[in-house]
Amino acid sequence: MVIIEKMNVADIPLLHIVNHSDKDKKTPFVIFVHGFTSAKENNLHYAYYLAEKGVRVVLPEAMYHGERSKQHDTKELSMRFWKIVLNEIKEINILKEHFEDCGLIDNQRIGVAGTSMGGITTLGALTQYDWIKAAVSLMGSPCYTFLLKDQLATLEKNGVELPLSKEEIAEQLSLLEPYDLSLHKEKLQNRSLLFWHGEQDQVVPFAPTFQFYKDIITMYEKTPENLKFIADPLADHKVSRKGVLALVEWFDRYL
Repeated sequence: MVIIEKMNVADIPLLHIVNHSDKDKKTPFVIFVHGFTSAKENNLHYAYYLAEKGVRVVLPEAMYHGERSKQHDTKELSMRFWKIVLNEIKEINILKEHFEDCGLIDNQRIGVAGTSMGGITTLGALTQYDWIKAAVSLMGSPCYTFLLKDQLATLEKNGVELPLSKEEIAEQLSLLEPYDLSLHKEKLQNRSLLFWHGEQDQVVPFAPTFQFYKDIITMYEKTPENLKFIADPLADHKVSRKGVLALVEWFDRYL
């Protein structure tokens, strides 16, 4: 039987999912981050499949989402996108330390994953935490500075007045740079990493993420099995069932 427990850790609402037989054991651990405008409950199917494999899963609520909503509309929320991502990277560590202190996780078997914004968060977290053993990015991107520039260029192209001055843009890029895995590939350290991305994705562009994958293949020459990219030629910004099962299989293998 799989247990779903609603919790609050350091003012972070979350769902804790674990097989009843593993409830009090030290288990492999996965933190799964939801996407932009989504909520933690929307990823329960991932957690259920992982719990069946003996993995303890936490689904945190991102800032300004779900239970933490401040009733921002999508435009207001998008202006806070990078603040949300960087906060989520910080909170991932808080949650890991909490469950570690409770003696419930094997700290040598920790994974991080997410969809869209959660995938972006996952890839940024790899630049900060060497305790992440395995990671899965579903429709995410490691290219933080590129994404910000692309967002601003799109606004400008659509005749929208930029919400930031040139100085503020430079400051924002400087803030994102340490988390940009495309600029810090050495932080990967051969850790197992799976990408799933739809080639028709109009929200998080496919091409930069796939290029990043191609750029790092040589870094995995001695352990090619630790790196995989699943490209779905028909999918847009929605994970297929094949993508869901690939994530479960990845963590089952590498945690």
